[in-house]
Amino acid sequence: EHIAHAEQALKHLVSDLIAHAVDDGAVRPDINPDELANYCLHARNAAAGQSHAAARRLVDVTLVGLRTH
Repeated sequence: EHIAHAEQALKHLVSDLIAHAVDDGAVRPDINPDELANYCLHARNAAAGQSHAAARRLVDVTLVGLRTH
């Protein structure tokens, strides 16, 4: 229960950060911030157990996906 609450709080925080970035024009506005937050958090989970270089590449790919074109 505590973990689920913490995960929900993290998702809400990331979603809020993305919403502010959308307002600033730094993040694509065509996808709901909650959906993008899920995408980011799943990418973070995918990096677990990977080398530092592999995790960095995943962060780079995730950031490219978030940016406006």
